[in-house]
Amino acid sequence: MKTRMHRRQFLRQSTLGGTGFLILNAARSAWTAQANEKLNVALVGVGGRGGWFVATLPKLENVVAICDVNDQKADEAFRHWENLASNFKNSPRSWEQRAAREYERLLQAKPKVFRDFRKMLDTMEREIDAVVIATPDHSHAVASAAAIRAGKGVFCEKPLTRTVHESHALRELARQHKVATAMGNQGTYSGAFRRALELIRNGTIGDIKEVHVWNSGGGADKKAPPQGKPPVPDYLDWNLWLGPAADRPYHPEWMQRHSWREFGTSQLGNWGSHSANLGFMALKVHELWLPPNPQKPASMLRLQAKCSNINRLSFPRWEQIQYEVPARAEYPPITIHWYNGESRDLNAVYERAFQGAGNQEKGSWRFAGTLIAGTKGSIHTTGHNMWFRLLPADQFQGIQTDRPEAVEASRDPQQDWVAACRGGKAPWSNFDYADALNEFLMLGNVATHFEGPLEFDPLAMKIRNNTEADALLRAEYRNGWTL
Repeated sequence: MKTRMHRRQFLRQSTLGGTGFLILNAARSAWTAQANEKLNVALVGVGGRGGWFVATLPKLENVVAICDVNDQKADEAFRHWENLASNFKNSPRSWEQRAAREYERLLQAKPKVFRDFRKMLDTMEREIDAVVIATPDHSHAVASAAAIRAGKGVFCEKPLTRTVHESHALRELARQHKVATAMGNQGTYSGAFRRALELIRNGTIGDIKEVHVWNSGGGADKKAPPQGKPPVPDYLDWNLWLGPAADRPYHPEWMQRHSWREFGTSQLGNWGSHSANLGFMALKVHELWLPPNPQKPASMLRLQAKCSNINRLSFPRWEQIQYEVPARAEYPPITIHWYNGESRDLNAVYERAFQGAGNQEKGSWRFAGTLIAGTKGSIHTTGHNMWFRLLPADQFQGIQTDRPEAVEASRDPQQDWVAACRGGKAPWSNFDYADALNEFLMLGNVATHFEGPLEFDPLAMKIRNNTEADALLRAEYRNGWTL
């Protein structure tokens, strides 16, 4: 414990003293921090999205452990480092040559490999400063909670959690343990996102009257659980993959997590975390989750879903959710519309959002995006909120759309989080904010279980008018798993 506390004090003091962590200087490269002590980072989940962190984090910090329930994914991480080292070694670019040396170092002093993040945290408690989590949705909460309780900074991929209660619990744990946190909705850190936020808040497009967020993918709408009992592959720990979910025989179809409510969050979690982010943040919807004036009653968030059918096992083929957001901060009430799957109503939104676009652009923009309409004009963004255009275009000529002019710029998601781990500013997507966004989105998944409106109290974390819906804000965990 003394060793770990010494590391934390050193890392924090190197930031507060203003002389250490050079990554905090936006004008300097991340590689100028080589002379300083680096964070020791563990990667939990190294396949799929986790592969991004396998490639990226070694450029910034020390990767000291990797954890995955699938041995093949762990093996692939080392092969990826080997390929990157080989590809960059003779590069004409100096930064790629430096990256190659970092990958070679990892191959020589290999990070420890685990299947169970709980064992990893127990055995390497003194050696780990921060943890990146890129596991399937249903295990985000338990992995994040374990790391926070161990005093580690946490970067968790989106969606933050599968349920409202899990999200709320992570926020409270992060506050209690005072660790640096961030959720991986990367658009938050782009220059275009922050510039669009400025233009919404400074009135460039007038008073905001409508917000429309869409994804054309739809839900899997599975009608029955997987059939049969194939053998568990020898490289997979099925029990650990299930994590907190109810026990069941192995079947590879269960691992298609976005098909099943027990394991995934469908497009609301997978894409809504990106696409709904700009409107949610710019219009300060997250302030509904802040303590109110004691003289005022709690503000209720109302929502109602229409969908192809109610499916308690999987997600409906199409859905439309209407969120009635009450007044908060300086903003009046507003309705935010979510569309998942093609529909006549979504086609009407396309017509407004795609005005002036060519057929190729329209085709690429159909999958996901946002339209934020004001009294003076509109903003149309693509699915990650990392690019936008002002409409009508001829009305806003000369307005730059690439970088913020008033709010702070970002280095990138990982670097902002690393800086926070060293005692710097909290990232914009820290768990205080990410909890509110995720609760908002996961309420939509609850709404598709029911006909009729739901009334949600953000401060009490309670659905007031439907006890069955309120029960779905939480998940049952099997023995051995807890927040």
